[in-house]
Amino acid sequence: MFNNAVVSIHLVLRAGQPVATIREARAVAGQGLEGDRPREPTPDRQVTLIELEAIQAVERDYGVAIAPGQARRNIVTRGVPLNHLVGRQFRVGQALLRGIRLCEPCAHLASLTHEKVLPGLIHRGGLRAQILEGGLIRVGDAIEELTSI
Repeated sequence: MFNNAVVSIHLVLRAGQPVATIREARAVAGQGLEGDRPREPTPDRQVTLIELEAIQAVERDYGVAIAPGQARRNIVTRGVPLNHLVGRQFRVGQALLRGIRLCEPCAHLASLTHEKVLPGLIHRGGLRAQILEGGLIRVGDAIEELTSI
């Protein structure tokens, strides 16, 4: 078990709109976070997570400060090695997730923030996850690794 927490939760209601920061969200199995912009609900596109430590490292290593919501990931965590959760099941609040693959930074993210986020977040840009069981996720909730798949 990690010593960790959900730091913040972010949604985009429609593509191209600003990110909204919320205190809790309902994860819907096989879909995504309720209220987040519609997108193809393939397993690797249902929810994204990023480590607060990675966001802080971009500022430390590249001199670029971005707010947690600017990382364009749904859930910002603290104290969780997200890369280790690829291929593993874990609980975030009431929801059961499975890590699918890393969420590498893209040109779109760089266009919305700064070009240095590309090298700054390579291999630490977050995790794409599938929602296996829905439930409420709140700021402050723990993240608990369960099993391998």
